[in-house]
Amino acid sequence: MNLAYLPSPSSPYLNLGPLMIHWYAVMVVIGVLAAVAIGQRRWTNRGGAPGVVLDIAMVAAPFGIVGGRLYHVITSWQLYFGPGRNPVEALYVWQGGLGVWGAIAGGALGAWIAARRRGIDFAALADAAAPGILVGQAIGRIGCWFNQELYGRPTTLPWGLEIDPVNRPAGTSDAATYHPAFAYEATWNLGAVAFVVWAERRFRLDRGRVFVLYVAAYTAGRGWIELLRVDPANHILGLRLNVWTSLLLFTAAIAFIVLRRSARLSSSVVTGEAAVPQAAVGPAAAEARERYAAPEPDQEETPPGGIRRSGDRLDGTVSTARSHP
Repeated sequence: MNLAYLPSPSSPYLNLGPLMIHWYAVMVVIGVLAAVAIGQRRWTNRGGAPGVVLDIAMVAAPFGIVGGRLYHVITSWQLYFGPGRNPVEALYVWQGGLGVWGAIAGGALGAWIAARRRGIDFAALADAAAPGILVGQAIGRIGCWFNQELYGRPTTLPWGLEIDPVNRPAGTSDAATYHPAFAYEATWNLGAVAFVVWAERRFRLDRGRVFVLYVAAYTAGRGWIELLRVDPANHILGLRLNVWTSLLLFTAAIAFIVLRRSARLSSSVVTGEAAVPQAAVGPAAAEARERYAAPEPDQEETPPGGIRRSGDRLDGTVSTARSHP
């Protein structure tokens, strides 16, 4: 018998008088707001115009929700289609079921479209947004706690998660507590934030490498956490589909980082110059790149993680603010 455990909420709803709001939806919204706030701060610290991240998030968020739901429905189609199933429930996003892979892909597509229309460097935008996305994912995972989903194998550890009988998977109905996989993932994500920010400053990552490192860090944790889960899922060669997705994305992310670094080093050797930092975009892009490639004697060195010289904004406008890491 497990004498210590983590209880599950008695209801997945937030009761506000006549209104009943799903806690899952509340946590997703809070996560999005946190990601936008962090991304905006990082963007302006790099010389970007205020309000840009929020404007782009207004487009990216709906794309992300649609993409996340599509991934979930496609990879768990048996929950919504077939004998005894109600296909309309595929639209019930508030009940849980957002595939992070689809959410990131959809959100990235929406952000790319919005950034392209505004003449903004998408790679620089993605790098600024990456740590905030991890924080947002960590917050969003708390919604799984309210829905009593995303848990692992039965366990008697003191932090085991209590799951009501109606939500227990077949074959484990006698077990009362399970690994809180949602909490493991949330904790991993917060640790990945620290790692990504450290690596960005230590290795002066830019041109999309910060975002790709986020993908690598997240998938490294998601892979082993996915192996703990016992909820129904489609399998390929004995492994859950999301494990394969994690492996493929992790491999692709590491390959991108290595190849991009090799390309930058090769370019530096051929030209005999130091690698050029990521410059501003928009009308000032060419001028900014020339300034980086041939700095004036009194020009200050771009700080670690910086993107532009003082006076050049990421969207082509002019500012007197200094850049910060």
